[in-house]
Amino acid sequence: MANPNDKANFTQETGLIHTGRDPRYTLQTVNPIVQRGSSIIFDSLAQKQFAGQNKHKTELFYGRRGTLTHFALKEALCELEGGAGCALFPSGAAAISQSILAFVKTGDHVLMTGSAYEPSQDFCHHILTKFGVETTFFEASISHKIIDYIKPNTKVLFLESPGSITMEVQDIPTIVQLARAKNPEIIIMIDNTWAAGYLFKALSFGIDISIQSGTKYLIGHSDYMLGTAVSNERCWDQLREQAYTLGQTVDADTAYMASRGLRTLATRLKQHEASSLQVANWLNSHPLVDKVFHPALASCPGHEFFKRDFQGSCGLFSFTLNHNLSEEQIAHMIEPAKLFKMAFSWGGFESLILAIEPNALKSMRPKNSVDITTTLIRLHIGLESPEDLIHDLGNMLKRIENYL
Repeated sequence: MANPNDKANFTQETGLIHTGRDPRYTLQTVNPIVQRGSSIIFDSLAQKQFAGQNKHKTELFYGRRGTLTHFALKEALCELEGGAGCALFPSGAAAISQSILAFVKTGDHVLMTGSAYEPSQDFCHHILTKFGVETTFFEASISHKIIDYIKPNTKVLFLESPGSITMEVQDIPTIVQLARAKNPEIIIMIDNTWAAGYLFKALSFGIDISIQSGTKYLIGHSDYMLGTAVSNERCWDQLREQAYTLGQTVDADTAYMASRGLRTLATRLKQHEASSLQVANWLNSHPLVDKVFHPALASCPGHEFFKRDFQGSCGLFSFTLNHNLSEEQIAHMIEPAKLFKMAFSWGGFESLILAIEPNALKSMRPKNSVDITTTLIRLHIGLESPEDLIHDLGNMLKRIENYL
């Protein structure tokens, strides 16, 4: 039986319920308080000086540094991901761009997976180039060949696994080991949103910074925007100070909602996983479906790495049809859907759908070969009954079958 005084003996599920709930943050309530504020009032000069000397810790200093509400969330996320510190940002894209910016300067080189989230690539194309920082994109499927891409001036290696849209799972241990052997000073980051910091423990694999769009599974209800970056000891001081200098912060209400979302994260992910696998397996046998890209299925590139490194899957995956649909056909298929709604983002309680035609997909992945010539559908499987979702998808595919 677990010792209630030893958190190390708790399961992840139990840890999420109790983390970030120190009495200092809750003031005898169940949840952390919502402490909104910019100015922090000091009763004495000595108190002000003490706060200044300890502003890097959980000491009230100035609103942008955080309040008790922020400290509670940061502590919880550090415990979740095994980090030394956590920086909060107003969105996932901000967390990605600002984390990279914290470690590069003119003349540096960034190495990024070609399967990265499109805004991550856009940041490199349109912002870093202005400051004389070069970016090289590499195939998500490479492992041992990563050393061929690392230059003497490579400062940041940026990973995302599974990859955006087509879900390639990378051989993280091999990539990290070889990258460190060639350049011990390289900063390795990962967009860990798909795993929510829960299904894949990035820092335990030697990655320096694990980044999430907390908008997705951490918040869990599609009603707040948040970005998080959990860092190891080596990179924490620089990430913390650079993010602060760049003015990055989130409001106390968003921090509170993320802390509240953590309490149900494990339960929600289990249901997302079970339902998405049921839907994915059903799609896998449908005559109009060509391939299903779900990391937990053998048909997904890098499935062997998923089995080795991940603790489970979530609700986001994609599949391709046997036909390349016109815009009119896509509208005919999706618009009458009852449960699946067209929207960007994912990770909430609702099911979402996006259709992407091959040329659009190639424009999102210009440096990563995509051998897809038919319409790709990305699904987020929410918390509805999987039987109802399958019925809705079945009607969509039937409409296309009748249309062809």
